Amino acid sequence: MTAMTTETEEMLRLASSGFDLLFANDLDAAMRVFSADGQDNSPFHLMGMGVCAFLKAALGMEAELMEDATRCLALSEQGAKKYLKLAKSLPAGHRFQPGIEWEVLHTDAVVLLGLTHALSESYRGYLQCLYELNSAHSKFNKLFKTLYPNGLDAYATPSHSTPVPSRIPSQDGLKSSTNTPVRNPGFFARWTGFPFGGISTPQPIVGTTVNPSNGPVEELILSGAAFGYGLFNLVLSLLPAKIRHLVGFLGYNHDRQLALRALAVSAARSDVHAIFSGLVLMTYYGVVLLMSGYQADEEHIVRQYKGIVQRVSERYPDGSLWILNKAKIQRMTSDTESAIATLQEGLQADRQTSFPQADTLLAFELAWTLLQSRRYEESAMMFSDLTNMNNWSHATYQFLAAGCYVSIGELSKAQKIFDGLPGVMDRRRGRQMPTEVFIKKKLAFYKHKQVRRGGDPRKFAESMKISPAEELAIAWNTHSHANHETALAHIKELSSLTPPVGLQTVYMTSPVTSIPRQDTDVDLDTPDELAVRSLILGIVHRTLGDYTGSRALLHDALGHWKDAETNSWVGGVTYFELAVLDMKEGERVSTETISVPGGGDKVNGNVDKRVGGDRGKNTALDTWRHTIWSARETLQMAHALCTREVDLSSRLDSRIVMLREEIEMKMKMVGLSAADLV
Repeated sequence: MTAMTTETEEMLRLASSGFDLLFANDLDAAMRVFSADGQDNSPFHLMGMGVCAFLKAALGMEAELMEDATRCLALSEQGAKKYLKLAKSLPAGHRFQPGIEWEVLHTDAVVLLGLTHALSESYRGYLQCLYELNSAHSKFNKLFKTLYPNGLDAYATPSHSTPVPSRIPSQDGLKSSTNTPVRNPGFFARWTGFPFGGISTPQPIVGTTVNPSNGPVEELILSGAAFGYGLFNLVLSLLPAKIRHLVGFLGYNHDRQLALRALAVSAARSDVHAIFSGLVLMTYYGVVLLMSGYQADEEHIVRQYKGIVQRVSERYPDGSLWILNKAKIQRMTSDTESAIATLQEGLQADRQTSFPQADTLLAFELAWTLLQSRRYEESAMMFSDLTNMNNWSHATYQFLAAGCYVSIGELSKAQKIFDGLPGVMDRRRGRQMPTEVFIKKKLAFYKHKQVRRGGDPRKFAESMKISPAEELAIAWNTHSHANHETALAHIKELSSLTPPVGLQTVYMTSPVTSIPRQDTDVDLDTPDELAVRSLILGIVHRTLGDYTGSRALLHDALGHWKDAETNSWVGGVTYFELAVLDMKEGERVSTETISVPGGGDKVNGNVDKRVGGDRGKNTALDTWRHTIWSARETLQMAHALCTREVDLSSRLDSRIVMLREEIEMKMKMVGLSAADLV
């Protein structure tokens, strides 16, 4: 073993101890390790300093801290280049080419530097991100192909301790004939190097259960390469539409499923990269489960998500980030009360912690989960507490708290908060947050309504009949995750407002007309409010499984939106929710068509003996052909309305990207191509 190999392993060991402290919630101790005398020039330690600054900025939503992250990561990148040059002239202390460990560290620095720019959420930031990644594009691919020449199927993921087939993008039995193959071999060729069902099966190489890695440096190399490649491609796939188009011109292509698989392979390993890969996957899966509305393979996502959280939690049981994701899984799998208990336990005052940015995320998640459960007073208190935890939009926190007080009739408390919001927003430096633009419009809207109705303009909270917190919650998709009791409470409350909705559903009876008497004041007297009411009702009806009622209400929302003056965002969001409804309804109808072995098919509960065994396949395929065509068309209408002039459009754009990806995945799973939908 060379002196340089020994030095590398020692630097890695010391830096790993710092990351262990970070992941266990002791940020201060981790910083002391990374900045210790004699280690301040180590690329590993500089990387640690950069990561600490990056996490503080990203988790605390405080962009001004990114400068420290950028400085440390740039120094780490320079150090990695220096060691790479030296290592190439010396024997390797591992079974790979000399210096490859420094190439991995260099790509780490590059991708994290790119993210520091992307987190600005500005187009300039996205372009700077692309500039950082541009020079490393070929390196990511080269590293990945060198270390994983036969693909990833031989490697374990967090949900499986042994290699298993990856998320398969097709299902037997939907699209088939005697003359054409069921599966498209190209997808598997990208992962394994061989067409599915080909002549031979790739043999596992270093790092598999058959031939495990030898020591911490090999573990870093394998895990780091999969992490860098996966994160690089996942970032590209999640960039806004206009930036993605630019990326296409630069020659980049991304495969999100391959990126997720690479991150899962990294997450199943034991080095620092495994934890970061797990964190990236947790964040991604948590967002998809919360925001996409529909998942092509929800079982797979939840299984992977749980496997990652369990694996990391066992290693760092006190880490806030892992407590947070445990609660997110509970919330997304309809165990809201357990999610609340997990978050409250994680926020206990006696917990030893020096990572306040991570704890803030626990409080943020708890506030939304309480709001989702209609525990309004507790939610208001938690949103108010967040103003003492970080410098992100205090106006948004306070607006949500005030909206919660509106929900429970505490109008004087709500009004006092509303009155202070203009001053809070005026004191904020830099560009306005999208939520703050939305808030200003809502305050002006309700002031005008109060004056128009002859009320005291100083008490405009009296004119709020739909809680503005519930309205903003549409963008956070809380209504789609409400439990049965909460959904019914929403329906009872909203349908009791005047004028009547004018629609009958399984869960709602209403007079057949929604035209109010001219001499009577009604609760909702603008198309803007009527559109929001029908939109929320449409979402919660879908949550309860009444798809017919949901569709009628969502179309009712679109009818009111056409005359709305302030709520321009309702149209795009409603079309998005209709696309989600299409996919969920298609899932239900397709599962009601079941092939019956040995004779006919069971279609909607009745055995049909008139045709052969392909009837169920064709019926299910026809269902999906129509469903996916409709969902894609509806999603395109949502995208057309998602412009910069529309409030919260960037959030809707992200949701459209996620749902479109899930629809594409479902097409592969059932064996449909774009040509089949024409």
